Amino acid sequence: MRAIQVTEFGGPEVLRLVEVPDPRPEPGRLLIDVSAAGVNYADTHAVEDSYLSRSALPMIPGGEVAGRTEDGRRIVALAENYGGYAEKAVVREDLAIDVPDSVSDGQALALIVQGLTAWHLLRTSGRVALGESVVVHAAAGGTGSLAVQLAQAFGAGRVIATASTQEKRDLALALGADVAVDADAEGLKDRLVEANGGRKVDVVLEMTGGRVFEESLAALAPFGRLVTYGMASRRSPEPVHAAQLMGRSRAVVGFWLMHAIGRPGMYREPLSELLEMVGDGRLTPQVGGVYPLAEAARAHEDLRARRTVGKLVLDTSR
Repeated sequence: MRAIQVTEFGGPEVLRLVEVPDPRPEPGRLLIDVSAAGVNYADTHAVEDSYLSRSALPMIPGGEVAGRTEDGRRIVALAENYGGYAEKAVVREDLAIDVPDSVSDGQALALIVQGLTAWHLLRTSGRVALGESVVVHAAAGGTGSLAVQLAQAFGAGRVIATASTQEKRDLALALGADVAVDADAEGLKDRLVEANGGRKVDVVLEMTGGRVFEESLAALAPFGRLVTYGMASRRSPEPVHAAQLMGRSRAVVGFWLMHAIGRPGMYREPLSELLEMVGDGRLTPQVGGVYPLAEAARAHEDLRARRTVGKLVLDTSR
């Protein structure tokens, strides 16, 4: 089968199209004929071995697949040990879920990591209460574009989006954000407070790191929560000391989706809810780009350069 393989760590240039043997499923696992694979920002970290979990070589990246099982079921699944950038993949049976006809492959792939992440950022880690203000950074991206919609659906009082271009800010507004501001770190705290009517904010969903993290923390109201779930800038913020949190009654909460996998009620149930919301039109995943499998490196280049919106997908038939 054709697959994208990494034999040395690095940037997009290490992603190479090769022929490899078909995988063989063990008991409790399903062999999937992959029609489409999802691309995540975490994949860019995995191929340079800078992610929370360490990578091993050789590696076929990709944690999300859509396709059909040997008995014809149309499913979407998390590939927990990578392997998604390929024409065939093996996944755990309990991590595969049937896809309704009303939901496209691209939409389903948007829900596996990014949709579940957005759901847990708001429900599990951020614990957004009715009427609270929510800041969604990178609001035109895969996770952010879903978080904007879910925050509104879950009863947020004011959804404040940040994005790097006017086009992306316009998209966030079209998806339901109440206001959208420039994502640049310089002066970000003041822009967030101004966007919230002069009041500090209740919840921030933060995945950039560095100065954006610091400005977001400074924008939190008493009892506010900053949920950190990425470090796209590849820069760590200044250390946060207990007095900074206690003195303002603020919280910093980390989230990594892998800790939700296998826990009762944290995978299949929210994913089923998200699929239902897409099916009946309450949630609209943004499929921002579909690339041939052979052009996985270009997908990574575009993602790292912030040239994309929504969910990126690899078409394994091309």
